[in-house]
Parts: sequence; C-alpha cells; structure tokens
Amino acid sequence: MKGYACHPCVISYSTIILFYCRQYNFYKVYELLDVMKWKHKGAQQMLLLTPPSLFFLAKSQNFEEALQLAQRMKSAECKPDTVFYNSLMGELVDFRRPLIFFEEMPNTGVSRDPSTYNSMIAMLCHDGQVSKALSLLKQMATLAHCKLVGQAFYPLLKACFRIGDMNLLIQLMDDMVKKHQLSLDRSVYALLIHGLCRANKCEWACHLFKEMIGKNIVPKYQTCHLLLEEVKLKNMYDTAEKIEDFMKKL
Repeated sequence: MKGYACHPCVISYSTIILFYCRQYNFYKVYELLDVMKWKHKGAQQMLLLTPPSLFFLAKSQNFEEALQLAQRMKSAECKPDTVFYNSLMGELVDFRRPLIFFEEMPNTGVSRDPSTYNSMIAMLCHDGQVSKALSLLKQMATLAHCKLVGQAFYPLLKACFRIGDMNLLIQLMDDMVKKHQLSLDRSVYALLIHGLCRANKCEWACHLFKEMIGKNIVPKYQTCHLLLEEVKLKNMYDTAEKIEDFMKKL
C-alpha cells in the first residue's frame, strides 16, 4: 500500500492489529499504535482499536499490560469514551479494578450507559457486595438514558440464592414485574427454577414452571429434567407425571 502511495486508514490498521492480537503478539500491536499516534495523528482513532487489544490481553492473563495499554491511550491524548471504559471494566473483571474505573468515568466527563451499570452490578454480585449492587440498580432506575432491562437483575437473582435471601428474591421479582413492568423470559424462569430446586423450594419452582408454560414460554429440557427429579424426591407423583407428559412433547 505504501509503495503505491496509499496511506493505511483506520480499517487497515484495525485489521492488522486484530491479526496480531489473535497471535498474542502485543509488541507489534504497540508498534502499530505508535505509528498511528505519531505519523498519522490518529490518537482518537486509536480508541477504536483498544477493545480488541484489551480482550486478548485479558484472555492471556496479561492484566497489568491491559492497564498499561489503557494508560498508553490516555498519555497519547486519546480521550476515553464510554465504550473504552466498558471494554476495560469488562475484561478486567477478575482484577478487582473495575470499581475504580466506574468511579473515574464522571470525573473525566464520560457518561455511564446501561452496559456500564449492568457490568458493574454483575461484578459486585460476583464479589459478594450485594448491597452495593442494589444501590447501583436503584441509581440506574433514576436515569432517563439507562432503561432497566432484565439483564440488570440476573446477577442479583443469582446472588439471592447464593446468600440464601428469599425475601430479597421476592422483592426483586416484584420490582421487575410490578414496578418496572419487565416480563420474565425463559432465561429468568430457568434461573429461578434451578435456584429454587437447589434451595429446596420445589413447590415454588413448580408454580413458576406452570406459570411459564401458561405464557407459552417453552422451558429447556434441562430445566424440565431438573424439576422432574426434584418432584420425584418429594413424592409429588401427580406433578411428576404432568412434567413427563410435557417433556414428551418437546
């Protein structure tokens, strides 16, 4: 390209950088980023190439290098945006640093979007900080540009089973349906039924199973099988027969 006086554009660089990322050849990645910075004045364009680099750095467990790459972008006068922070936080979930970047965003004039909040809520729940996750969910609900969706509730619902807080589970389910008018989909029903079976709440799980079928939501075979085994252990033979009949139609 250069031999024919064709100057590589951001698409050209992104293609080559992604190739080197897949090879985990980050030396070449940094080299190309420097070329964009100094020769092509592409500091802000470099921002477009950061997410794939962060992904492969995190995948290779090079968390420190991922943080250095983020600092490299800032030192190149490349102003971080929401996508940049979301990528950084998402890939560094095991490094216990996302909260720092989450709190940093408003200070740098970067807005938080639904993906930012959903990721942060999931990370806090994974770390056992359920109360903080609940606070973020409430904060998110007050923002006009952050529409609540079921995804924001999934980690909290899982956390309820992990800590054994059935009262919080009931509250969250009530908030989803009545307060925020969110419909329970197949994945939420599966999460609840599986969790309730493990929590020895078989009757409640059966109620939800019947409810989802009534809404014409077809459960996965795995969900049916798990519930069937649980009701058999409880000697709920009539219910077991109904579940078996339903499974034959799947």
